[in-house]
Amino acid sequence: MLLPSLTLSLVLLGSSWGCSVPAIKPALSFSQRIVNGENAVSGSWPWQVSLSGFHFCGGSLISQSWVVTAAHCNVSPGRHFVVLGECDRSSNAEPLQVLSISQAITHPSWNSTTMNNDVTLLKLASPAQYTTHISPVCVASSNKALTEGLMCVTTGWGRLIGVRNVTPARLQQVALPLVTVNQCRQYWGSRITDSMICAGGAGASSCQGDSRGPLVCQKGSTWVLIGIVSWGTKNCNVRAPDVYT
Repeated sequence: MLLPSLTLSLVLLGSSWGCSVPAIKPALSFSQRIVNGENAVSGSWPWQVSLSGFHFCGGSLISQSWVVTAAHCNVSPGRHFVVLGECDRSSNAEPLQVLSISQAITHPSWNSTTMNNDVTLLKLASPAQYTTHISPVCVASSNKALTEGLMCVTTGWGRLIGVRNVTPARLQQVALPLVTVNQCRQYWGSRITDSMICAGGAGASSCQGDSRGPLVCQKGSTWVLIGIVSWGTKNCNVRAPDVYT
């Protein structure tokens, strides 16, 4: 579940506009992984953002003026910017929007040692213009129940192989089951806090470079943002649960 102290603010930001129904429907096989992964259909995850001119972090558009990402990105409004509408980083034909960042608001209790409260809100200097390839994702309510085994999806341009720095040109997607806190603590121990949730560990994994990207779950025809890629094993072990804010 998203951290309680920011949940209400995120819900209000995300609910001001229509959200979470992609104009282009995602095509999921539910059998692939970002490590040796599956290409996403262009425009099917319209809230996915890339940070800076070269991709070093991901994020999620939650309204025309706000993006949510992870604190460990260390985003600087004067140095970084948000890229919207991107799927294939090798293409020059995509209708991108590149927007400056006017403010970065990091959780006041963010702890870089424990990775607790790993979340930052980015305010865009000018509002995003919604298109078939650019639209926001709704944010989970603070009382949303997350059930064990619920299949969710994470997306990103992170490493395809855990032991080598191989990154894809096209946006990758992976379906991951949610893992209970107790199951996650069996692997990670006391490092798992109440501001974290876990998913994966069943033959699929996000990896370095996917950080700060979305973890979304489907509810009817809509997708709801429940987490932000935060941390996991150094070699992107597909049998270890990944950790999300």
